[in-house]
Amino acid sequence: MRALMKFLAGFDLRAADFTFETTGMERLDKTEPCMILMNHSSFIDLEIAAHLLADREYHIVCTRDGFVGKEPLMRLIGCISAKKFIYDIQLVRDMAYTLKELKASVLMYPEASYSFDGTQTPLPESLAKCMKLLKVPVVMIRTKGAFLRDPLYNCLQKRRVKVSARMEYLLSPEEIEQKSVKEIDAVLRGAFSYDHFREQQEKRIEVKEPFRADGLHRVLYRCPHCEREGSMQGKGTQITCGECGHTYELTEYGYLRAVSGDSRFTHVPDWYRWERECVRRELEQNTYELDLEVSIYMIVDTKCVYRVGDGRLRHSSEGFHLTGCNGMLDYRQLPQASYSLYSDFYWYEIGDMISIGNEKVQYYCFPKNNENIVAKARLAAEELYKLRKRQTKYADE
Repeated sequence: MRALMKFLAGFDLRAADFTFETTGMERLDKTEPCMILMNHSSFIDLEIAAHLLADREYHIVCTRDGFVGKEPLMRLIGCISAKKFIYDIQLVRDMAYTLKELKASVLMYPEASYSFDGTQTPLPESLAKCMKLLKVPVVMIRTKGAFLRDPLYNCLQKRRVKVSARMEYLLSPEEIEQKSVKEIDAVLRGAFSYDHFREQQEKRIEVKEPFRADGLHRVLYRCPHCEREGSMQGKGTQITCGECGHTYELTEYGYLRAVSGDSRFTHVPDWYRWERECVRRELEQNTYELDLEVSIYMIVDTKCVYRVGDGRLRHSSEGFHLTGCNGMLDYRQLPQASYSLYSDFYWYEIGDMISIGNEKVQYYCFPKNNENIVAKARLAAEELYKLRKRQTKYADE
């Protein structure tokens, strides 16, 4: 199966002129189990892993919805089921069993979701503790060009961009034993620090496609001039505010350039960080609230995703509150339940999605009239978690 996966991955990788390099991998024996961590930008990440790891027995930590309709195949290629952004003790047990008993490596995408703005997404605080517990070598696969070739916001339209990867021996068992959890966490966060737009600009990587700004409003949902939300529209090479008319062009080299008037931002991640600051301010002033009409889906087995009805999803400083299905559904999720949020653009080609839930049930909510609001929900969930954590720390002190 690994040979077949490598063969099938080859078509996409050749189209992307894929190349790779290794650093320190001579320290790892081919049969020695290890934890393989990888950044997550687009679907080609899985194909890169299939190519680089074909001669090594490994199992992949995969979100549960990836098993829907194909569980036998996913089990056959060694996938380990996991729930995104949920503390999952069973997952740790499964990884430990794979490493210790099966003597196989584990491939994990600890960011759990694709990057929205081309920069790193939050890592779980428990990741360093998990490395301490497992006591095996840690390898890092870092991709370049994967985001520029197929950014999540761009509606599955691939660009002609070269893709590369570096496979690096990051930590030995001895180094893991000697370092504190805080020190290991710093190493991991350093390995997952990146800015794909900045890299594009510095290396003068051209993205000539005329659709490069399609869907960019999903990420840049708030106008920096009139500050209206939900009025932005990314189409072609430009993103325009329908309220004040201010227009930016996304250039071939990844810069934002005002078509007319002043240019508040020239860098997509800077605009996204500003949106995060706006959300944080709303939370601190207790004015933040989302109230969305949604279509509700559930996963209760791996046969299919079930559409169970319609309802309302509310998000405030008190967390999420989902109601609907003719009064049969009433679910609440506190802010401290998760450090981030499983939200996605054009999820399985159904639509933009927000997922909440616990170890027993997960709900997939598709906003009916606010397609470009799921990025704000993710930012709010992350900032609210940090705010609650600080409040708890101060209360304990």
